[in-house]
This record gives sequence, C-alpha cells and structure tokens, in this order.
Amino acid sequence: MTKGTYWLEHAWLGDRVEPGVAVDVAGGRVRAVRTDVTAPPPGAEVLRGLTLPGLANAHSHAFHRALRGTVQVGSGTFWTWREVMYSVADRLTPDTYHALARAVYAEMALAGITCVGEFHYVHHAPGGTRYADPNAMGEALIEAAAEAGIRITLLDTCYLSAGFGQPPDAHQLRFSDGSAADWAERCALLEERDHARIGAAVHSVRAVPAGQLATVAEWARERRAPLHVHLSEQPAENEACLAAHGRTPTRLLADHGVLGPRTTGVHNTHLTEEDIALLGGSGTGTCMCPTTERDLADGIGPAAALQCMP
Repeated sequence: MTKGTYWLEHAWLGDRVEPGVAVDVAGGRVRAVRTDVTAPPPGAEVLRGLTLPGLANAHSHAFHRALRGTVQVGSGTFWTWREVMYSVADRLTPDTYHALARAVYAEMALAGITCVGEFHYVHHAPGGTRYADPNAMGEALIEAAAEAGIRITLLDTCYLSAGFGQPPDAHQLRFSDGSAADWAERCALLEERDHARIGAAVHSVRAVPAGQLATVAEWARERRAPLHVHLSEQPAENEACLAAHGRTPTRLLADHGVLGPRTTGVHNTHLTEEDIALLGGSGTGTCMCPTTERDLADGIGPAAALQCMP
C-alpha cells in the first residue's frame, strides 16, 4: 500500500503493545500512527494479531548465502574461510547474482526484514574486465530487492588492494576499480529509486590505501550518504596496520576523516580503549554480526563499552 490506512488489532510501539492502532500511509511512507482507534476506519486494511515494525538488516553480502552449510563444516580460520568465499564470488555473473540475491532478499522479507544494507564489492567480471554497464552487478542487486519487495541501501564498496602496499590478487581484481577516484566516478552513475538508496563503504583499512580513504569519505559526505567500513574484525589486520602506519585501524580512519555520525563500523571486534573513545566521540555507529563472529570464532566486540559512549 502506497496510500491509505492500516488498522492494527495490536501493535508493538517501541516499548509496549497497544490495541487498536491506525497507521496512515502516503507516498509509501508512514505519515501518522494513531492509538485508541477501537474499530477499523472505513476503507482501512485490517491486520489481525500482533504487528511489529519491519526489521533492518544493516550488513549483508547477498552472495554469502551460497556459503551456508559449507563454512560451518570442519575447522579453519577467517583466512581459510575467505578462500572459499572467493571461489563463490568468482562464479557470479549479473544474471546469477540477480537470481541468488532475489532469493536471499525474499528470505529476508519472509523473516520480517523490510530493508537491507548491501555491502557490495563484486563489481566487475573475472579478471577485472568491466561490464558494458559498469554497475551491472549493483543493478542486479537493486532489481532483486525490488522483485523481493524489500528496500535496499546499496553500500557500494571501495576495494583496491590485497593488503597494506599490496596490489589486488587474482580474485580481488573483480572488486577493484583501480583507484578511489575511479570508484567514485563509477558510483556517480548509480541512481536512487523509490526502494533504493546509494551509500558507500570502505571495505577495510587493508583494502583501501590510507591516502585514498579521504576520497571515499568525501564522496559520501557530499551526498549525505551512509558510509560503512569493516573495522578491526581480525587481530592480524590490526597488527598489519600497526606495522604499516604505526596506529590502529580506528585511529587511521579518524586521521583521514572517515569517522563521523554518518559512518558505521562493522564488527568493531578488537578495539583498544582509545579506539572506543574515538568511535564514541565522533558519533560513529557500530554494526555487530553475531552469527559471522560466531562462525569465524572472532568473538563479540566490546558492546557494553560502545553502547555507553556518547
């Protein structure tokens, strides 16, 4: 329904269940929520039982659905898991990615998720060859979300290197635009739709050279777009960042203008006290992924300390 009224027999309103709630919708958006409406208004669509607000999935890699039931078998590490993930990414085409993502988003919709943040970095064909439409893979995701009936924020991800000072490997050529400037030029071609918003992401401090972080941050700032970044998911990444730059990933992001109230750190697992203060002081958000952190044995980050930051 894009315009009209829903009458909810019972509705969860933040911290309580209320009987008899009318929700007025216009332009596909909720315009008013009215309580103490004891009977359905004329023409209202009636929803019996208990109605909950739609859930948001803040961090999705749709193609990881194809890994389900494989990476949980046996033992390994984040880095061995990554090789399995790369093998799946290598086989994707715009058509197969569309079909896979449509199924993934339909599963989300059936579970009550109504919007998804898609952390998207499989941009090009194997070997890094550009598709005729340079955003063919992103467009496949946007169309898949529309067909599944879910809203999407496409977090188009800058991913340029295999590690600090290392060029992308054979798998990662699909992910790389060559430079942050070229990434920004491609992203500028993406258009928002009623169900789709365009955001940005820094894959990680190991995947975007420090001198190019500001380009991504500025692109997002100019468009008032959300900006996400995988942050301190692995101790090995923290150690490599300290060796390369003499500072933690969080401090590196802060020094290059990436942190802020429109930025979300994903995982935020292995943080120092200074890191926590930098995140809290800048208003940077946190998105934890408990099932991933369980499967890869990373553990959960300092959630209580992050929650208490201003």
